[in-house]
Amino acid sequence: MKNRSYMQALVDKRVAIGLFIWWLINLLQAAFTELAHDEAYYFMFSQQLDWGYFDHPPMTALLIWLGSFMGGEFGVRFFFTILQPLYLWILWCIIRPRDPHRSDATIFLIASAALPILQLYGFIAVPDVPLMMTAALFLLCYKRFTEDESVLNMLLLGFTMALMAYSKYHGALVVLFTLLTNPRIFTRSRIYLSGVFALMLIVPHLWWQYSHDWVSLSYHLHDRNGAFAFSNITEHLLNTIAVFNPFFFPVYFMAWKRVKSRNVTERALYFLPILFFIFFTFSTLKGRIQPQWLIIASFGLIYILFYYTREYASRKLRRYIIAVGWITISLTVLARIELIWNPLGIRFEVFDNRPSFETIADVAGERPVIFGGSYAIASKYNFYTGKTAYCQPDFFYRTSQWQFRDDDTKAAGKDVLWGILIKEKLPTPEGMNAVSLANGQKFIYTEISDFKPVRLVDIYYNEELVPEKMAGGDTLSCILGLTNPYPDTITIGQDHTQLFLLLSAKKLRRIVPVDLQLVLPPSTTKETVTTMTRIKVAIPDDLPEKTYDMGFAISRTPLSFWYNSPRHNLEIRTEK
Repeated sequence: MKNRSYMQALVDKRVAIGLFIWWLINLLQAAFTELAHDEAYYFMFSQQLDWGYFDHPPMTALLIWLGSFMGGEFGVRFFFTILQPLYLWILWCIIRPRDPHRSDATIFLIASAALPILQLYGFIAVPDVPLMMTAALFLLCYKRFTEDESVLNMLLLGFTMALMAYSKYHGALVVLFTLLTNPRIFTRSRIYLSGVFALMLIVPHLWWQYSHDWVSLSYHLHDRNGAFAFSNITEHLLNTIAVFNPFFFPVYFMAWKRVKSRNVTERALYFLPILFFIFFTFSTLKGRIQPQWLIIASFGLIYILFYYTREYASRKLRRYIIAVGWITISLTVLARIELIWNPLGIRFEVFDNRPSFETIADVAGERPVIFGGSYAIASKYNFYTGKTAYCQPDFFYRTSQWQFRDDDTKAAGKDVLWGILIKEKLPTPEGMNAVSLANGQKFIYTEISDFKPVRLVDIYYNEELVPEKMAGGDTLSCILGLTNPYPDTITIGQDHTQLFLLLSAKKLRRIVPVDLQLVLPPSTTKETVTTMTRIKVAIPDDLPEKTYDMGFAISRTPLSFWYNSPRHNLEIRTEK
């Protein structure tokens, strides 16, 4: 017993030292690698803390905000780097053997560090990192709850469920799949009470969603869906193999046949990779799958690889696992060097950001910049220059958290630049200016004097009076109520201002100009005026038969636009 305790302490110490060294490497990487697009976007979240955001729950924004006093990329990422060694230590505590061997630490660390997805998601500031941390806590509390259904363990389990909900919505899959691997747990009343406790804790986030028309659910479950393409499946399969180490996949299959779980928590770890893979494989029917959505599978893959290598692998196979593990780690070292110094001169989003955006800032001077295109570019401009920028939601791309900010309203009446980043080799549109950037792109822009936004004009119509089905060539006739919240008059039909009918079905987008001349009087602190008008617009006769999201938007050239009205389901038929 004494020797076993000594060996356990020795192995634990080696695991802790290995994770600590890994953390130090991630700290250096976090400090010297420029921000990816999404990281800059989440940095924008952190500037206005809230209970929710367009794309994700608030945990990512909170972690970035906590590190903001440190400044730079290091401050954005600092608390994310801390989470990885913590969640891997928790995983070790869950799966560590009762009869420790000296080689256990080496096997566990190589099984973890040889996963490319964990190498990348060990230092970047994205929601997947707090999801991994809170999922590890959930699995630990689940283990304790299944061993002792005390009130404390019940509350801790509910608390970790809430933490996952505040981290990333994929946490719901962790809970669902974990419980499905243990059907008997559904006969236990306290598992339901833990769920009720979790719901109570996430009420602030649910209220935020309700107050914002459940925008996150609408986006993730509806707006981002695309048409089926066979390439979605092949891309998903190849990405999965790549991020979880292609050298290990033959071993994973052998391990699933041999490794036997010792308890219900290990059974959950055993099945999580399979269930996540099946779920997202079916999800390819509705669009592309991002490889990091399967990152939770890392826990299960580490578990089965660790125990298979430890207890079942032949000496030759064990040498293979250790060897390819070290080879993979060596390759990731080269990739880390490339991310910092870019000796290969690759054009990628983490290179040449500061000089590129400083060039744009030199052109803009003190004028705010309104970016079209990617939602992240305005965030990067603000991060690397400290100057004001805004990203206009784009019907032909997507909307984002920017729709809940008022940066464009603050720029009203000022001179601004509007522009987008395009590839250097593309021609500059007539009437636009262009400046080349260090990142291999160019910024094409135009100057707008006395900027007048129209994004917040509210357009209302009675959905009950709008047909649910129409044919191409039919005329849509309905009464619109338009409210101008701005202190200046808006004239539709003049000053490059136009009303459009918007029709979207997955990736298909169509805009139809509405022939309308209308003056919208300004609002005052005492009075808001709604102007009523009847519009008639012909439905294009070449639209494919689909159900479209129909709505209305006001556009002021050259700005991009989004729906100014609620959306209505309109089924288009080719025949009347």
